[in-house]
Amino acid sequence: MLRIIHQLAEAKAEIQRICARTHDNQVVHKEATVREVLQTVKRLGDQAVLHYTAEFDQQTLSREQMRVRGVELDAAYQQVSKKLLEAIQLACHNIEQFHRQRIPKSWVNFGENEVVLGKRYTPVDRAGIYVPGGRAAYPSTVLMNAIPAKVAGVPRLVMVTPPGEGGSLNPAVLVAAQEAGVQEIYRVGGAQAIAALAYGTETIPKVDVITGPGNIYVTLAKKLVYGTVGIDSLAGPSEVLVIADQTANSAHVAADLLAQAEHDPLAAAILITPDVELAQQVAAEVERQLIDHPRQTLTEKAIAHYGIAIVVDSLETAAQLSNEFAPEHLELEVEDPWRLLEHIRHAGAIFLGHSTPEAVGDYLAGPNHTLPTSGAARYASALGTETFMKHSSLIQYSPQALQQVAGAIDALTQAEGLPSHGASVRLRTQLPSDTSASHIPFKAQKAQEAKDAKDAQDFDPTLDPDVVPD
Repeated sequence: MLRIIHQLAEAKAEIQRICARTHDNQVVHKEATVREVLQTVKRLGDQAVLHYTAEFDQQTLSREQMRVRGVELDAAYQQVSKKLLEAIQLACHNIEQFHRQRIPKSWVNFGENEVVLGKRYTPVDRAGIYVPGGRAAYPSTVLMNAIPAKVAGVPRLVMVTPPGEGGSLNPAVLVAAQEAGVQEIYRVGGAQAIAALAYGTETIPKVDVITGPGNIYVTLAKKLVYGTVGIDSLAGPSEVLVIADQTANSAHVAADLLAQAEHDPLAAAILITPDVELAQQVAAEVERQLIDHPRQTLTEKAIAHYGIAIVVDSLETAAQLSNEFAPEHLELEVEDPWRLLEHIRHAGAIFLGHSTPEAVGDYLAGPNHTLPTSGAARYASALGTETFMKHSSLIQYSPQALQQVAGAIDALTQAEGLPSHGASVRLRTQLPSDTSASHIPFKAQKAQEAKDAKDAQDFDPTLDPDVVPD
């Protein structure tokens, strides 16, 4: 079932195919649907949100039922085990500690002539967090999105998540939200939830940034509202790439591949190894571990379409192929992972060594599991505190400093034909005015041009002593 590829050219072609697996013609049709949802919610607010919740989620709710109330939040704690609560709290602690190391710091630099330059970082006012439902419950997604926002200092966190049967929400998700500091939770999902967060409704507040993964409709909605609000990224299906050598355990590698494949039929699971025997053993282990797998159907589909094992001549070649794919998750299950790391340039998260399965990062190591997918790791990074912050430049010049650069600014304003820019500096520094038209304010410039044209018409060269007639 896990195909083994030996030819480098074929391997590169397969990597390109898998990377582009979400680029199909169906997206165009789905985008039209999402546009309609966004515009209707923008126009009709709660009425549209409730309509689409009934149509897409088959859940009929009233406006009052949209927001999760305190009694339901309290009851959630009674529905989770002590072991799960302690695991959520441990994850909260680790994630918070990690992200506290990544808070962007404001800074100011005092230069010569009393020039002051700097950056001032401030959080957004409101963050919207989307937590998917559907195939599984994701308390870890709550933690990975809400905690960085809280650490960044966002004063208001708003969470949306699709309702289950009878409008119910998973208690672990509700507990995670409370432990992470979310103040408001709404039982709304899909593109209509993204629209509500982007535009605001009578019940759901408009936010400044929307984060969190979702299905194709959620992803397209985030893409279309970007600009009205900020977003974290356009998350695609999950993917893992494992580079392994002869020291790797085939059962462990197979489990790591399946850990991604069980997410979604579009999930990608790739092994690259210089050991042909390991590739064969992993392929056999994948089939063995799929027997009686609780999510067998969708996992088999993912492995069949987007699962491959590539045999290469060296770990360096494996690193080159990995860089071409730029995986969301990269596992280095090799004897010396830190040495191989020197050859890695593009990856969302990198897991080093035989005792670091990707699940460690998914749940509680601390680094964020919201990562760039579909090759976006070539230019994008994991979600973090900076996702919920923006910076303002700070600039202060003294009179002496402005005087020193006035001439240079004046030259640049002339080159760009922006006379008032030059005047804004010249009036402060008493810089001598140039007699050229570019120094004259707009109306005066036009008057001067008209006078010059008239003078040209009246000009008689025989009366000018500086002109010698032919």
